Amino acid sequence: MIALLQMEGSEELESSLLTQPWASVCLGESTFLAKVCFRDTGYILLISDLSSVWYESADAEAVGQRSKELNKRLTVQVSSFLHHLCKLMRPLLAGQPDATTSFSCHHTASRLRLHMKSELSGLPFYWDFHCCPAPVEMVSRHLVRPLIQMSLALQSQVQKLSSLLLQKDAEIEDYRESGATLSRDRLRTEPFQEETFQQHFMVKSLPQICNAGEGQAFTSTLQQLYMAVTQQEARQAQKRQHSEDAEDPAPPAETTGQPHPPPPSQEDETASSSEGITPTSSPAQKPRLPAAKTKPKKAKGLFS
Repeated sequence: MIALLQMEGSEELESSLLTQPWASVCLGESTFLAKVCFRDTGYILLISDLSSVWYESADAEAVGQRSKELNKRLTVQVSSFLHHLCKLMRPLLAGQPDATTSFSCHHTASRLRLHMKSELSGLPFYWDFHCCPAPVEMVSRHLVRPLIQMSLALQSQVQKLSSLLLQKDAEIEDYRESGATLSRDRLRTEPFQEETFQQHFMVKSLPQICNAGEGQAFTSTLQQLYMAVTQQEARQAQKRQHSEDAEDPAPPAETTGQPHPPPPSQEDETASSSEGITPTSSPAQKPRLPAAKTKPKKAKGLFS
């Protein structure tokens, strides 16, 4: 039962983590993407250097045990401890690390350890996140699929903006043909050419974007788009789950394991005999004589 509750708590944490945006964090000389979710029942951390992805999921019991090992002079409830951890991580994810809290990171392909040093109630406070490689399904759910959906959303947005520009050009041309003129010549623009714009973007703008560095992977606008995409994914997942639950009820007939009707009871057999079911003259049916006592003459004639 305890293992089942821990599994449900872990699934709830990961579902909550899904809608948390990725943030660019600087740890020493390295830049990472990270997202984390804290609850009273534990936490889950996902961190990547865009070459590998690591994660840690810790329940309240594991947090309490590690707290005793790292902070022997502190005695606090696990929920308060988790709240303090969340408070210390929030500035780091916001790009405004607190000067009183320091972070250091050591990682290989097989593991990552994020060390935190701060204070709690005037005493030194330490914490270590022990991360292992994230499963492929988790990477796909939190990074690959949302990025693909974001790309499709941005492509659709660009197409609508291009269509709007063409409509505006047609509107301006109609004004010109009607004799309208610009009061300020500096506002004059050339008609929008979508193909020319795309070529210029690939040659001029794209190299600059790619050279901006990995730390700019998720700006505030992209974070908002990521949250919108993952929230939609979470709603669709809930709908699928509700649909599956509705299509797979547990009918009583399936639990009995009786594909055929149950055999008739002794009362049903007696009733059938009394309704005039004619038996054969086989000796095997002589024990049924007591059931026909209500019609002694008929039974005597049949078996004489």
